[in-house]
Amino acid sequence: MLYLYNTMDLQSSLKKILKNGLLNSELEFQRASVIDRQLRMLVKEHPELVDNRNRLRSILKTYEDQHWTNIEVTDKQVEESDLAVQIAEKENSFNLNRKQLIKAKLGEKGLTQKQLGIILGHTSETYISELINGINPFTINDLILIHKILDIGMEQLVPTTLNTQSIVRVVNAVSKLNHPKFSLEIEDLVEA
Repeated sequence: MLYLYNTMDLQSSLKKILKNGLLNSELEFQRASVIDRQLRMLVKEHPELVDNRNRLRSILKTYEDQHWTNIEVTDKQVEESDLAVQIAEKENSFNLNRKQLIKAKLGEKGLTQKQLGIILGHTSETYISELINGINPFTINDLILIHKILDIGMEQLVPTTLNTQSIVRVVNAVSKLNHPKFSLEIEDLVEA
């Protein structure tokens, strides 16, 4: 079993990357880079993760070699990379904040993670830790229960980050509308 800290369901993201053996976009590359940084910290406690980290690093290197080494780097590539970094960091920051907030609220209520797990219907202490740390995704039912029992706003529990393709598509669509009273910039959707 994988014991990690996440950006958006880290365990399944890592498994998917390792299964595919490649990265298809700059956002996938940036998310994989975040996973790699997290694995770097975790391999000390969990040496069984070394092989997965080495495989991930090989996939990252292949992507870099294909998209950033010995080629003419365009302004569009740099913009896409910058946007992907913003999104990946925003996702990571969201997950860290959510983790800290849940732990703080558990402390205020005098509850342990294990007790929260029992309330949510999860019997494994490891699994509830993986949920709180973002390794495995919470179900919407878990998040609603946490919202109600710990009095945490849903906007603090459910990420609202869009992927790069959606952001670019929406900004381009709004631009094509050429509506005098409505416009959007990429930053509007990244920060929203």
